Amino acid sequence: MQTKTFEVTHTDEEWRKLLTPEQYDVLRGHGTEAPGSCALNHEKRAGVFSCAGCGQKLFTATRKFESGTGWPSFNDPLEGAVESSEDRTYGMRRTEVHCSRCGSHLGHVFPDGPPPTGLRYCINGVAMNFLPE
Repeated sequence: MQTKTFEVTHTDEEWRKLLTPEQYDVLRGHGTEAPGSCALNHEKRAGVFSCAGCGQKLFTATRKFESGTGWPSFNDPLEGAVESSEDRTYGMRRTEVHCSRCGSHLGHVFPDGPPPTGLRYCINGVAMNFLPE
């Protein structure tokens, strides 16, 4: 199996120094924050959500919607900002979403979102930073 090389890379030790323990668990360890635990879930201002690992812009606030799941949800990422892979953990078959620039785990995408895409990018708030306009 071929492993992709990302534009932004760090050693495990460097990631641990750059990220908080919770960010490290989610971004590098493919963890999930507790639902409703992140302030970004309630962010309503205009702006952009970026990767907490490398700063790449991921989603615009105009694409955010309230899904009732407890995690920030979006119906469309910025072009080229995220990539996906199959996730078969916990006996489920899901589509994982990760940052295309550093490979950090962001969350998952599901086919139950609103129009126009019908997708719900369910993203861990701790995996992002918010840049207001």
